[in-house]
Amino acid sequence: MFRPCIDLHEGQVKQIVGGSLSADRGALLTNFVSTRSGSWYAELYRRDGLRGGHIIMLGPGNESAALEALRAHPGGMHVGGGIRPENAATYLDAGASHVIVTSYVFRDGRLDWERLGTLEQGVGASRLVLDLSCRKRDGEYFVVTDRWQKFTELAVTEAVLRELSTHCAEFLVHAVDVEGLCQGVELDLVRKLAEWSPIPATYAGGASSMADVIAVTEAGRGRVDITVGSALDIFGGQGIRYADLVAYNKRLAGT
Repeated sequence: MFRPCIDLHEGQVKQIVGGSLSADRGALLTNFVSTRSGSWYAELYRRDGLRGGHIIMLGPGNESAALEALRAHPGGMHVGGGIRPENAATYLDAGASHVIVTSYVFRDGRLDWERLGTLEQGVGASRLVLDLSCRKRDGEYFVVTDRWQKFTELAVTEAVLRELSTHCAEFLVHAVDVEGLCQGVELDLVRKLAEWSPIPATYAGGASSMADVIAVTEAGRGRVDITVGSALDIFGGQGIRYADLVAYNKRLAGT
């Protein structure tokens, strides 16, 4: 299934090449900057019955835009980016169905089980999504944090996914090396998620056509959803029509 997204950077809806997202603004590669608000996109997704997508706040200055988008599609979207125990409730109260966390639960390159436990206790595992966005190194996928710039010591393995699945409701996994490039998806990662993850997982990164979307559905054996960004016409792309994704979901759902 297709899950929609809203990526916010400096309060605007943007599509960014994932590997360029560093503190150095001069290095940032942007594919698209929308003239429409995040709430406009959220209302579009609500109208078309799309649920379970994600709003990602890429750095500071996005909180108001994220809250407005959540209120436009109450209960319909997840939100992530800077989520901590002290602010999670704000987003849930505003209408987020789940909060997404990554960097907060890692410290010095390692998973901080105490921090994860604090979030799980405050939010509840049923409303928590772990972002395990990763990059490949030495033949394995390792989780990356801090705007996808820092490698952690945590490899995406069957044992890791099984253990973490008891502490959250879903996984969100960006293939960072292909994110925003529209040059194809990493089906090897999709197959691993389908085989190893006991809970729902959403893959993101590299989709350039409906053939890529279908390939993820097939390689993921219907157990891995996909989100599409830069290739999508509503984000200035030319490879995939939003209307086709809505129709695709309806076909898969038999409606």
